[in-house]
Amino acid sequence: MSERPVLSKELKPDTFLQYYYLKEELVSFCKENGLSATGGKQDITKRIEHFLRTGEKLVSRIVKRKNADLNYHKLALDNTIEENFVCSEKHRVFFKSVIGNNFSFNVTFQKYLKSSAGKTYSDAVKEWYKIQEDKKKNKGNSPIDNQFEYNTYIRDFFKNNGDKTLKDAIKCWKFKKGLAGHNKYEKQDLSVLEK
Repeated sequence: MSERPVLSKELKPDTFLQYYYLKEELVSFCKENGLSATGGKQDITKRIEHFLRTGEKLVSRIVKRKNADLNYHKLALDNTIEENFVCSEKHRVFFKSVIGNNFSFNVTFQKYLKSSAGKTYSDAVKEWYKIQEDKKKNKGNSPIDNQFEYNTYIRDFFKNNGDKTLKDAIKCWKFKKGLAGHNKYEKQDLSVLEK
C-alpha cells in the first residue's frame, strides 16, 4: 500500500485528487498558500486543484456581508426569500422562533432555501416540516451529499456487514482513505481487519 502524499505545492493535481484529505488539512493548505479557505469541502478542493494546476489563486464566490443585520424581527412568514440566500444567524434565530428549538439547517433545507428566491418564508417552514417527514420515512436510505464521504462509507459498510462494529468500520475507512482512488466501500476493504 502506498502512503498518502503530504499536501504541498509540489503535489501533482491528479495525485491530489486521488487521495482523501480532511477539510482541516485543505483549509490549512489554503491559509499557508494565500488561498481563500471559505466554502464547503468541494469548493476548497476545486480551488486547490486549480492552484496546483495553474498557480493561480481563485477568488471565493462567497460574499461577506458587512454589518449583517441580526434583527430577526425584520423577517416575517410573508417575506420573500432573497436572491443568493445565505444561512445566517439572523435566519437561524427566525426559524427557531417559528419552528422551535429542534430547528437546524440541514443540507436539504439549505439547498431548498438557496434555490427558492421569491418564495415566502412560510413556504420555507412548510418545506422544513416536509423534509423532516421525508427523513423519517426514508431513515437510512436518504442520499448523502458528496462532501460527506465518511458518512457514506460507514453507512455502506454496515449495509454489507451488520455483524461488524463501528471500530471495524473506522479501521476500514482509515485504510481506504489512505489509498489512491475513490473512497467508496468495497468488500475487499475488510482485508485490513485480517491483519
